[in-house]
Amino acid sequence: MKGVRAKMPRRPALKKPSPPGPKDPVGVYCRVRPLGRPDQECCIEVINESTVQIHPPDGYRIFRNGEYREMQYSFKEVFGTLVAQKELFDVVAKPLVEDLIRGKNGLLFTYGVTGSGKTHTMTGSPGDGGLLPRCLAMIFNSIGPFQAKRFVFKLDDKNGVDVQCEVDALLERQKRDAMPVPKTPSGKRQIDPEFADMINVQDHCKVEEVDEDNVYSVFVSYIEIYNNYIYDLLEETPFDLIKPKPPQSKILREDQNHNMYVTGCTEVEVKSTEEAFEVFWKGQKKRRIANTQLNRESSRSHGVFIIKLAQAPLDADGDNVLQEKEQITLSQLSLVDLAGSERTNRTKAEGNRLREAGNINQSLMTLRTCIEVLRENQMYGTNKMVPYRDSKLTHLFKNYFDGEGKVRMIVCVNPKAEDYEESLQVMRFAEMTQEVEVARPVDRPLCGLTPGRRFRNQAFREELAQKLEIRGGPISGETEEQSASEILLQNFPPLPSCELLDINDDQTLPKLTGVLEERHKLRQKLSEEFAKNVLTFKTILRELDSSVMSKENHFQGKLSEKEKVITGQKTELERLEKKIKTLEYKIEILEKTATIYEEDKRHLQQELESKSQKLQRQASDKRRLEARLQGMVAETTMKWEKECERRVAAKQLEMQNKLWVKDEKLKQLKAIVTEPKNEKPERPSRERDREKPIPRSVSPTPVPNAPPVRLRHRRSRSAGERWVDHKPPSNLPTDTVMQPHVPHAITVAAASEKALAKCDKYMLTHQELASDGEIETKLIKGDVFKTRGGGQAVQFTEIETLKQESPTGRKRRSSPSNADPPEDAADSEWTDVETRCSVAVEMRAGSALGPGYQHHAMPKRRKP
Repeated sequence: MKGVRAKMPRRPALKKPSPPGPKDPVGVYCRVRPLGRPDQECCIEVINESTVQIHPPDGYRIFRNGEYREMQYSFKEVFGTLVAQKELFDVVAKPLVEDLIRGKNGLLFTYGVTGSGKTHTMTGSPGDGGLLPRCLAMIFNSIGPFQAKRFVFKLDDKNGVDVQCEVDALLERQKRDAMPVPKTPSGKRQIDPEFADMINVQDHCKVEEVDEDNVYSVFVSYIEIYNNYIYDLLEETPFDLIKPKPPQSKILREDQNHNMYVTGCTEVEVKSTEEAFEVFWKGQKKRRIANTQLNRESSRSHGVFIIKLAQAPLDADGDNVLQEKEQITLSQLSLVDLAGSERTNRTKAEGNRLREAGNINQSLMTLRTCIEVLRENQMYGTNKMVPYRDSKLTHLFKNYFDGEGKVRMIVCVNPKAEDYEESLQVMRFAEMTQEVEVARPVDRPLCGLTPGRRFRNQAFREELAQKLEIRGGPISGETEEQSASEILLQNFPPLPSCELLDINDDQTLPKLTGVLEERHKLRQKLSEEFAKNVLTFKTILRELDSSVMSKENHFQGKLSEKEKVITGQKTELERLEKKIKTLEYKIEILEKTATIYEEDKRHLQQELESKSQKLQRQASDKRRLEARLQGMVAETTMKWEKECERRVAAKQLEMQNKLWVKDEKLKQLKAIVTEPKNEKPERPSRERDREKPIPRSVSPTPVPNAPPVRLRHRRSRSAGERWVDHKPPSNLPTDTVMQPHVPHAITVAAASEKALAKCDKYMLTHQELASDGEIETKLIKGDVFKTRGGGQAVQFTEIETLKQESPTGRKRRSSPSNADPPEDAADSEWTDVETRCSVAVEMRAGSALGPGYQHHAMPKRRKP
């Protein structure tokens, strides 16, 4: 009967993307080991059940420029120095064992620096077993009465499991019993005293809800990853004193369900905790350890102990294993004891120890890199390739981080001050690992059969046996066969009574003689028949022997042919394995090359995006600058046009004034020339000049082409535009003749957005006290613009200064129209012409004198 092959309960064949559904973060726990000596300095203390605080040791600030910071790190749970192994197991490992029996996978590994207690946490010590023996004890306590017979489940070399029929399993057990080294039954196993105290667990922990209608088998394997090579610690190698053969490294492969496994690894079926731990201890003795400056027995390799649990439901009768591969489950629990990270300047490693330390640190660095990339992909939505293949450690367990099962990590730390920097790095890695989420594994499907069928079948058998016993039938259900001698004796005639009571009895002996003669005749017949049967049987045996010999010769010929075929297939298989190794090496090279190209492509894309963004910014800046320059050009053009108009008007007015002055001078000169010559008048005395004011000549009207001047109001040059006249309430009225007047203006006491929205000009009236004690008024003008946000902005363009003076220095002279001109009328008129515009105020921005500049012209002295 052929065996049935089972599938591992993994995710579907298409592994990418990761399976949807709920996710759980990686469970990270912290365990603080006690100090080696009471006088050692401690740099780590437990704050509460989930937080530890790490602080620099004394003297550390001297080497770090006075920096002194206390850091706190949070974990799922923190275990102090007094926590027992059982408490740690109940919180961390017990849920993983429960998931294992329910058909789910799990990964538990210890992480920390050298000498932090990782191996003690995983293996334990005499009298105090660690997580590994407690996991084994809990498994066998739970499935003990439901275990299948040995060799019912048989693992293949492709990470699968076959279910054999009872006959094949019985033959396998007979072969095992016929081996030269007899196997002691598990119940009578002699426990090695070296590890007997480690597995003597008294709490008898077990899973409460175990499927009683399933049969279970446990397989264990033990490997180590040393210098990035995988070695089988359970492999039996022949011992050769002359030429010892080094152990062969194993290859990582991927099965049809995309799960990683170690090909050719020894997997032992175990039936008890003692047998399983004996297998582990056998491999532990082969594991590489060495004496370093930091640890007397430092692990130089990563140890991986794999527990596989195969389970299958019973059929409807509850007697045999169900022969359906969809219902067979193979779950796995990996217990990993990582080698400690270390700094070579502290361990003083040289030669092989230095090479080992470099490979250990490299594999742990790869694990950290993978965790960082996973965290970045999950937090920022990126799709970076996780470099699992850079190390055998991460490549072996990549399925767990892709949604294979539950992942838990125990961070072991040593609180001594010498490990401060290493412990700080471990804490940062643990804090980052907690942010990685792993997909929750799905539950295995139900078989659909009636539950409780195993115990119902047992109860039926017991009841049937009781009824047969009551009726007097065979209890065991088997009839006793009579022997051939008993049947032969029953066919002989019965012997008569042989007792002679009388000497004259002549009947007893003749009867006895007759019976004996009949028996003798019957015996002769039987002898002859037996001889004939013997001859017939010998003839049949000869024929059978000749037939067997011919068939044996035929089978020997076929067997030799098959052996030739097998030899050829083995040769072909070796060739294909070499080819596979070569192709795997090429694949690794191509993957590394692809990774480099991907990095270059990503860097170039980032550079292209940055350049594109820079060009876009430059284009937008250019457009904004062009718009700004166009606005400035338009504004400057308008400003200079107004300035040119003003200067032209001012120049025209200046020329008209000069022309008018020249006309006045010509008229006065003409009057002097045409006046008759009289006697030269005497020069009046100063007293008379003081007593009699000099009559002032009436100034002639300006030339007709000159524009009229308004004497009452000074009109703004932008009268056609709408203005906002901002006059603060603190301004005082000046009561002067000339007042600034802006028509079509909105007068406000405070600037408002509503008023600015209606106008396109703005004027602010500002008053201040001048140095001579007079009030000086400044008119600050500007243009109103609309902003992009929908508001208004004012850009100031000019300042006009209005200043008032009291004319106390001189008296205004006016001559009556009918009075005769005095003798010094010419001088008076000449002086009046020069002094009539003795004060000029420049009030336009952009002129040569500048805005608000005040020019005072000094009057010309009169000749004595």
